[in-house]
Amino acid sequence: MEPNSPCCAPAAGGSPPRPTRADAAPAERRRPLRGIVPLPAGTFAMGDAFDEGYRADGETPVHEVHLEAFGLDATTVTNAQFATFVKDTGHVTDAEQFGVSAVFHLAFEGNSQDVLNRPAATPWWLAVRGADWRHPEGPGSDVVRRQNHPVVHVSWHDAQAYAAWAGKRLPTEAEWEYAARGGLVGARYAWGDELTPRGRWMCNIWQGTFPTTNTLDDGYLTTAPAKSFAPNGFGCYAMAGNVWEWCADWFAADFYARSPADDPRGPEHGEQRVMRGGSYLCHDSYCNRYRVAARSSNTPESTAANIGFRCAADA
Repeated sequence: MEPNSPCCAPAAGGSPPRPTRADAAPAERRRPLRGIVPLPAGTFAMGDAFDEGYRADGETPVHEVHLEAFGLDATTVTNAQFATFVKDTGHVTDAEQFGVSAVFHLAFEGNSQDVLNRPAATPWWLAVRGADWRHPEGPGSDVVRRQNHPVVHVSWHDAQAYAAWAGKRLPTEAEWEYAARGGLVGARYAWGDELTPRGRWMCNIWQGTFPTTNTLDDGYLTTAPAKSFAPNGFGCYAMAGNVWEWCADWFAADFYARSPADDPRGPEHGEQRVMRGGSYLCHDSYCNRYRVAARSSNTPESTAANIGFRCAADA
């Protein structure tokens, strides 16, 4: 693999986002912790044991990590769940505040005048005016029939605000990988070592020739409903593909070499936050980050049509 293969979720630029109205929620307003899968305390080997990762992502060295018991959402946060949060708090997402977000070129719906630019290095991404969580493919789209799909066009700040409102938090990167492994030891994917066991697609990623032809063998061009594929051994859905998931940690490519063995929480400072799991645009020719050890990162204000999140909670 190329040592600096780009991530399949673009970074945002510009000014820092304006404050939102739901950065924290009073304890008496927090919702019951629904949809949480309880995960036992345990020790696991974190990192890429197959040497298949991108060097710049820092998936090595493999190191032993111990975690106390915690809980993780069985699915990514859906459009229906996020709509309840917005209705309750009046939260305005960063994509809505900026007025623009990234949409994959084959999925765009809207007027050509809504396309503000197309980066030369990644021409499959369009900067689309009016793209946001309610309009995931641009102003010509909506989520009316996609209430059980993962919410997208949410920044790390938006994810934090939702988690606070729900009485939860974002998972640490170590918690995310532990949960994604589903109790399997040293596996390549959340379900084992083979990408398509018995010819079955186990996750929503790209099939065909990226970025021009998707054969839709798994049934989806963009997001799939949050429970479209079988859960892993812990009962967590879509820990590979579908949408990137924000984690709590700052990202550093060299962190694994100095990570503490007990409950690591990432570097104290950074410029980008960790993202995990890959998305519907991942393909081994371009972004082989649907492996369970794969890491990526993005600036906390970044939004795109393939970035979502799920929440965690203390035991």
